[in-house]
Amino acid sequence: MIKASVETTPIGPLSVLERDGVLVAAGFTADPKEMFMRLSPALQAEGLEVVDDLGAASAAVRAYFAGDLDALDAVPVDQPGSATRRRLHKALREVRAGTTVSYAELAERAGLPRTAARAAGGACAQNLVAPFVPCHRVLPSTGGFGGYYYGTTVKEWLLAHEGARR
Repeated sequence: MIKASVETTPIGPLSVLERDGVLVAAGFTADPKEMFMRLSPALQAEGLEVVDDLGAASAAVRAYFAGDLDALDAVPVDQPGSATRRRLHKALREVRAGTTVSYAELAERAGLPRTAARAAGGACAQNLVAPFVPCHRVLPSTGGFGGYYYGTTVKEWLLAHEGARR
């Protein structure tokens, strides 16, 4: 069974979904079904139960938004993807709060050539566990904030909350 809770945050509701204590999805939406529908058919077949609190994951969300910027790092996550995408998501989790990287830098950190920036962009676009896998910390080398699945307003807010410098 996939369990979900909707956490209240200063930037809006955050739906968090877990399976056996491991996050499988999280995103800035008030409807956990939106995140549930992005999961694989195998996970969807397990069903969805909305609960008030997910224990450690809910506590980490509260701590992060209260100022403990490393609180999300300890929560285990799992999401589908190729070996390359998994390397990119792992590298994303290593980008510290308050810092940003370009897509090319992310690729390099994942042990991929800088020319893999396009793959890094794809990994960010397909990230199912935001902000636990902090794709908001990746910015285009050409300037600006680039895109973000939940909107650039949310991305800008998260970066400001973390005190990120460009």
